[in-house]
Amino acid sequence: LLALGSIKDYPGADPLRDVEVLRKAMKGFGTDENAIIELLGSRTNKQRVPMVAAYKTTYGKDLIHDLKSELTGNFEKLVLAMMMSPAHFDAYELREAIKGAGTDEACLIEILSSRSNAEIREINSVYKAEYGKSLEDAISSDTSGHFRRLLVSLCQGNRDERETVDISLAKQDAQKLYAAGENKVGTDESQFNAILCARSKPHLRAVFQEYQQMCGRDIEKSICREMSGNVEDGMVAVVKCIKNTPAYFAERLHKAMQGAGTKDRTLIRIMVSRSEVDMLDIRVHYVRTYGKSLYTHISVSPAGPCYYDS
Repeated sequence: LLALGSIKDYPGADPLRDVEVLRKAMKGFGTDENAIIELLGSRTNKQRVPMVAAYKTTYGKDLIHDLKSELTGNFEKLVLAMMMSPAHFDAYELREAIKGAGTDEACLIEILSSRSNAEIREINSVYKAEYGKSLEDAISSDTSGHFRRLLVSLCQGNRDERETVDISLAKQDAQKLYAAGENKVGTDESQFNAILCARSKPHLRAVFQEYQQMCGRDIEKSICREMSGNVEDGMVAVVKCIKNTPAYFAERLHKAMQGAGTKDRTLIRIMVSRSEVDMLDIRVHYVRTYGKSLYTHISVSPAGPCYYDS
């Protein structure tokens, strides 16, 4: 498989040498942020994570503690995110989205609708180990109704992964969705849930095509007509991720930088979590859809250019 991330393994990277660079950047008066950007921005996650142990071995100190004491604001948040494994970072973000007053529903939707079965299972395991509670229990106690059911379904990590598509079954599922929404008074959200969360992605792409032919309307439009609030947002995100994940993230990034103020947390999360997955594809979709490069948009946003992984 061709890696479509913007960060690639740095040849001959050595965590013991790398932590010397970090230590030097943090020692003395002031911090050399550029040296930190230069180093961490040219290492993959699996080359960054071992730096924590290497730092402790070399200096007898905690790297995360030292970074927190030397850095501030969004740059600190970005660097700390880069030092976590993907599953730890996702578990941390889900926890932050749930705890305290109010829930960041958009973050829950984004992570759970875009990760693979294997990734979701690993997130579940890390979440339980780190926070002493299952992710499902945490979601259940913080959400309600059909939105809760959607998230609980997604956090099982049990989506069918077969690549083969049976068109007659796709037609049947398209008919079920039509009967559950456009073709009835009210909406049977549980039927949408059952099909969108359990079927394979290739199968669902065929279902969406059949649906369009059957009722002359895109499945997203139907969901928007039939549902509202968080469950609508959640179902639409699932559909967008199935159709085209990089395009979904391009849209999320654009929305995060629109209007007054930047949604820094969303920007950090997407740039870090997709930098080794599909950032090159996201960049292509971004410029195609919005007419300017992601690099340009980040550079002129109040957040500044330190988010960009070149």
